[in-house]
Amino acid sequence: MIDIKQIRTNPTELAARLAKKGVEIDFAEFLDMDARRRETMTKNDNLRNEKKKLSKEFAGMKKTGGDASEIENKIKAADLEIAANEESIKEFDAYINNILWTLPNPPADGVCAGGKENNEVVKIFGVQPIFDFIPRDHMELSQINGLIDYERGAKLSGNGFWIYRGIAAQLEWALLNYFVADHLADNYEMLFVPHILGEKCGFTAGQFPKFADEVYYLEGTKNFLLPTAETALVNLHRDEIIEEKDLPLKYFAYTPCYRKEAGSYRKEERGMIRGHQFNKVEIFQYAHPGDSENSFVEMLEKAERLVRGLGLHYQVSKLAAEDCTSAMGKTCDIEVWIPSMGIYKEVCSASHAYEYQARRGNIKFRDTNKELRHVHTLNASGLATSRILPAIFEQFQNSDGSVKIPEVLIPYMNGRKIISADK
Repeated sequence: MIDIKQIRTNPTELAARLAKKGVEIDFAEFLDMDARRRETMTKNDNLRNEKKKLSKEFAGMKKTGGDASEIENKIKAADLEIAANEESIKEFDAYINNILWTLPNPPADGVCAGGKENNEVVKIFGVQPIFDFIPRDHMELSQINGLIDYERGAKLSGNGFWIYRGIAAQLEWALLNYFVADHLADNYEMLFVPHILGEKCGFTAGQFPKFADEVYYLEGTKNFLLPTAETALVNLHRDEIIEEKDLPLKYFAYTPCYRKEAGSYRKEERGMIRGHQFNKVEIFQYAHPGDSENSFVEMLEKAERLVRGLGLHYQVSKLAAEDCTSAMGKTCDIEVWIPSMGIYKEVCSASHAYEYQARRGNIKFRDTNKELRHVHTLNASGLATSRILPAIFEQFQNSDGSVKIPEVLIPYMNGRKIISADK
């Protein structure tokens, strides 16, 4: 959530930053409502002080047997005016909160305006694989080797679901173990979080109210299935004051992720590229504002290290403002090469929310001057698997349709090195 003081002190500069995210806003009406709200609150404070004086006069008059009717009428009039003002304040609050709760996080310095067309590739690792045979796509490789059962996944749950079978299920679990081992080695605390979350979790994460229709709700409740572990992790210290000496707090969690976005018939989104449910390990930090940029670099490098360890060719893209999610001030994506599609697909987003989520969740620390300040929050996929597997299948395929298993995963595969239909 944006600090209202930013709007009061420099609305023009803030509006210009928001315009980079495609949000056009004039804060004139907002500032008028805010000024009227504060004026009305001051009136009520004065009325309450006046009422206290009148109450003392009323009690004294009653004690001496004098006529207190005029004072009583003044008290009643003050009560009526206070009540009317309170209703006005509620209306002002509703307007102001509607703006504050729906405005996105302004882009950080150095984030360019516009959408995907302005994303900037800032790093490339490895080279695109070259085959001396006609390569197959991940769906055909899955069929040849009996890896992913799309037909029965759809039979169980509908389009956008699949079933990992045999070696593919083991490989999926190997990936998760590989990710977990790396994060434990870096002293991140592992958490198993609930998959069903309350409405406040979506608000703190910055997903509600704007994107409330993109999650799966439990019928008859406001509880929903988590779309990413970030939604749980950012709420871990909601309404808490963290000790400054404990920052940064570093967590990670493995969860399935449940999203309404469905697969499509477009070539670039078939198979496991986009679905309703997928597995992901998420890393998260609550950081000191003075050190959060270092946290961002660390988390992005951690995610890169995982992809490099797999030997996959990938690129890192710095996202333009409109391609960052609403709650994030800046984001870098790690995108793996999918040969059959001739494009790179995102497997990790490393994002910096600055104090946007902490304001929504009232998450603070007390600094050396004993002042309460909001922490900074950051998250990164570490990693999502549903696009890693297609990249492994396609980048490491052999002419006979078999697939080489990345070396770092072999210890988690009981020594198995090749995926093949006859093994």
